[in-house]
Amino acid sequence: MGHDHGHDHTHGANKKALLISFIIITGYMIIEAFGGFITNSLALLSDAGHMLSDSISLGVALLAFTLGGKVANYNKTYGYKRFEILAAVLNGVTLVFIAIYIFYEAIQRFQNPPEVASTGMLIISSIGLLVNIFVAWFMMRSGDVEENLNMRGAYLHVISDMLGSVGAIIAALLIMFFGWGWADPLASVIVAALVLRSGYYVMKSGLHVLMEGTPQNVDMNEVIQTLQHAKGIQSVHDLHVWSITSGLNALSCHAVVNDQMSIADSERLLRQIEHELEHKNIHHMTIQLETSAHRHDNSILCTVKAEASGHHHHEHHH
Repeated sequence: MGHDHGHDHTHGANKKALLISFIIITGYMIIEAFGGFITNSLALLSDAGHMLSDSISLGVALLAFTLGGKVANYNKTYGYKRFEILAAVLNGVTLVFIAIYIFYEAIQRFQNPPEVASTGMLIISSIGLLVNIFVAWFMMRSGDVEENLNMRGAYLHVISDMLGSVGAIIAALLIMFFGWGWADPLASVIVAALVLRSGYYVMKSGLHVLMEGTPQNVDMNEVIQTLQHAKGIQSVHDLHVWSITSGLNALSCHAVVNDQMSIADSERLLRQIEHELEHKNIHHMTIQLETSAHRHDNSILCTVKAEASGHHHHEHHH
């Protein structure tokens, strides 16, 4: 139980960090978009677009935490934990579209750079940078940006958002001192490239989970070693390892044990494996034990199973 408790604690902290970050970022994004219109700066607009992507990813992560907390039922046996992965994929797609729009707009502007109110642009982008630095620091201090895919995604967005603000600041300075009008669309193209990149990665990692790919933080060789070296296990087949959602990995397999193994022994064996795999980032496992006779004569297995089923029914759930 200790493990679950730890999970819940960071869960609450994550949620709070996300909520506050979401409010700050969304608020500033509106100001920046407005500023982009007034000053006629594409760099500001694209930075606002980037902030929108932040605010979407924060909002999605918030929603995911809220829904992910909803309990599993017979209709959805994993609860709503998958939602955050779907949301991440959608978020990725949105980002790609934002980036394409900015690229398109920038091409128009390179051909004939419009007038930009560079002083206003400088002020707004500088405040934007400060907002981003604060939010990133805040998320790092109070959230779990290493493990949770959503938190990590949101955090990385905020970090790359800083670069967007820096780009807009530099562009504003270039326009003020040298009158280089093209600095504005150039900065926006750099931001769009960042947006595109983060969209692509969010989409990719989300799809990997949806395709039941092996989780990034699990070493399959180590898992197989652990299973095969467990005392009493002869061989393992039908091994599957996948992610239910970020930070929640599952494993299922069939393990062949020797015919003499008692139920108490098999219980002990399962507990031991469970303990060892916990350290290898497997949080949920289902192992079906069977005897070597299983392949030739089913009747033996049936008696073993009938005996076993009363005691640890959940292991044979699969």
